[in-house]
Amino acid sequence: MPQNGVYDLLKMLEIALDEGYSVLKYTVVNKREIEEYIDRIYAALPVEVQEARLFVKRKEELQNEAQQKASKILQDAQAEADRKLSESDQIKAIEREGIRIRNEVAEECEKIRHIALQDAENIRLQATEEAMKIREGAELYAEQVLTSLEGNLTQLQQVVKNGQIYMEQLRSDSIGKYSTQSQSSLRR
Repeated sequence: MPQNGVYDLLKMLEIALDEGYSVLKYTVVNKREIEEYIDRIYAALPVEVQEARLFVKRKEELQNEAQQKASKILQDAQAEADRKLSESDQIKAIEREGIRIRNEVAEECEKIRHIALQDAENIRLQATEEAMKIREGAELYAEQVLTSLEGNLTQLQQVVKNGQIYMEQLRSDSIGKYSTQSQSSLRR
């Protein structure tokens, strides 16, 4: 798809919205047509944008996975501590051991959670940086397109101006010729 394909699709989307009819303060549009344009716009986006979206999604999956692992470890530790506490002949010693294990597990879980949060933050920062680079690239591209359009418009404006000057000159020449012929005819 050409570089300006997204802009063309956005323009088509605007036209589809303009073609809708108003009811009170709402506009009724063809939902399927709008959805088709949106799907085509997503398909026309640069690969980097799609990769950034996947990157962010993967970051969220990793964060959820880490939180699930931490919860599982806590549940397992609690279950183990509860099992040990239920044994009647060594209840006091087991209680102390269970508390120690629970604290160790809680510390270990906190470490894992902290690492997972750091990893998630690093992924978020990388995704943000990538998104900023993509945005800067898109802005630079838009600026280049607008500069090119400005140059083309300037050239077209000059062509129109030259055409107007040429037409004015033809008219002046024609009027001058006609006036000279009229005066010659009158003298005869």
